[in-house]
Order: sequence, then structure tokens, then C-alpha cells
Amino acid sequence: MYYDLIPQEQKTMRRPKVSLRARIFGARLTTVVKRSTLMLTIAFGLYFGVAGSMMNRIDADPNFKPLTPIEGGSRAVDMAAALIERETISHRWSPNDPFFYPTAFHVNMPSFQSGMMRGVGRFTLEMETQIGRLRGSGAIDDDLERAAGLLQFPPDVWLFDLNRSLLPVQPADAQYRAAHAALINYNQRVARGEAVFETRSDALVMTVDRIATDLGSRAARLDALVETDPFIINFTSNRMLYFNKGMSYAFYLLLRELGEDYQSVIAAHGLERVWAQAIESLRRASQLEPRVVLNGSGANSFVANHLQLQGFYLKRAVLQLDEISRVVRATR
Repeated sequence: MYYDLIPQEQKTMRRPKVSLRARIFGARLTTVVKRSTLMLTIAFGLYFGVAGSMMNRIDADPNFKPLTPIEGGSRAVDMAAALIERETISHRWSPNDPFFYPTAFHVNMPSFQSGMMRGVGRFTLEMETQIGRLRGSGAIDDDLERAAGLLQFPPDVWLFDLNRSLLPVQPADAQYRAAHAALINYNQRVARGEAVFETRSDALVMTVDRIATDLGSRAARLDALVETDPFIINFTSNRMLYFNKGMSYAFYLLLRELGEDYQSVIAAHGLERVWAQAIESLRRASQLEPRVVLNGSGANSFVANHLQLQGFYLKRAVLQLDEISRVVRATR
């Protein structure tokens, strides 16, 4: 009893040491699993969502012009080279991003760039077969042949293409940069008078016809998608709209500059107004940028259908280009 009255020395209880890992992830298995899952989800969202969105860039500037045009060369060829340089050097080429890149789940920028390169490739092919040679019997220009071939390379090929080889390959953007160099070399020779750039009316007609055919094909694919796809929001609609947006944008800029190259031919046939209308239709098709691409069921739906709207501009451009072709053929 007396012993209990004697003050006893107080013993301090020390807390057990907790490791940094336990502080972060917890000590119990269920806590570790929950926290780990939460952290991985946040990291996944930041990497593929935030970082991917920051890297996602769609440059459809309707006022774009080449920074260093070649004096005395073709303005349209200058534009083709400038678009390749902008998308593969100044910007970042995204269609061949591998699955572990932050942009792996983004479809708009890759589709836009792929469509743009499709347009540049089509124009370069017409340069090779029509504008860059004397009639049908002239020799094909080496630089144009090289550029046209390189621009047919699939846009989504990265360092490895297992369908071709187990060894590393040249990626798509490297092929396009080589095409850019060939176009620049060709245009420099045009400026020096060492290469052919035909401003014949038949060369213009053939080029316009092929571009109209490409646009008509894309419009038909839009119609098919609207009729067969029941989903209002889906990745297929996004890919389609932005691919067409990129191709329309390339054709808009290329035809705008080609009109300057063929100004005398267009004026001689009185086509200034319809040429401007065709370019305006392509500009409108290239400037569609909805927050969400909607694929409504048609005229009777209260939900918008951006694919049909884009298809309207594409078909209008096709009709206007066809009119240009008919007038030139009738007055030759």
C-alpha cells in the first residue's frame, strides 16, 4: 500500500518505427492494394490523359504560308514542301506513335496528319504524271518520282514494322522528310529553268479531276458510315472526320497556291469565281472542329451529325471542281 504511494518513474512508450513504404502504401494487404490501384490510376490518367492532350496538336491554320518560298518556283510545290516540313519537323509526327507514348489513345491528331499527307501525296503524284513533264511522252522528273514514291509510305510505320522485317526500318516521318528534300530540289530547278512545270490547261484539268475523285471517294465513305454505324459517339467517326479534315486542309492550301500558278489559265476560261468557291468549300470542310464528333441518325434526329455536314462541303467542292473541268474541256 505504502509502495503504491511512492512516485514511480514514468516509462515513455515508443511508437514502432514505420517504414516509408508502409507510410505510402500502408501496412495491411488490402490497404496496399487499394492505394496502389489509386496511384496507378492517377499516373495512368496524368500520362495518357493530361500529357497526351498537351502533345495533341491539330494545326489547320487557313492562312498558313511557306516561310521561305523559292523565288521563281511553283507556289503549290512550295506549299506541299512546307506542309511536310511543318508536320514532321516543326510539329511532331504522331500517326506512328507506339502504344507506350502518351498519345497512344488519341485519334484526332494522327487522323488529321494522315489525311493531310494523303492530300500532299495525291498532289505530288499528279505533279509527277501531269504537271512535271512535257505532255504524256515526256520523261518523269527524278525528284518528283522520288517524292511521290516516298509519300505513298504508310503513315503509321514506326522504327519496327513486323509485317516487313524483324529489323529496324525507316519510320514514316523520315520517309516524308526525304520527300520534302526532293520537292525542294525540284522547285529550285524549276526556278533555274532546269525542270518542267507545265501550265497547260489539260494538265490542270487532269489534276483537278484526280483531286475531285479523291474527295468524292471520301464523301461516299462518310455516307456509308452514317448509314451503317448506329453509335452516336465513337472513335470511327472521330477518325473519319479528322482524316477528311486533314485531306481537305491540304487540298485547300494546295489548290489555293495552284490557282496562283495557273492564274492565266483560270482567267482565260473565266473560272475565277468557281475556283474561289471550290477553295472556300474545302476551307469550310477543313475548319470543322466540334468538341465531340456526333453521328446522329440523320435529318429526323435532334442530335447533330458532323459527318454529314462535312460530307456536304466535300460534295460541293467535287461539283465545283467538276464544273471547272467541264468548262476547260469545252473551251480548249
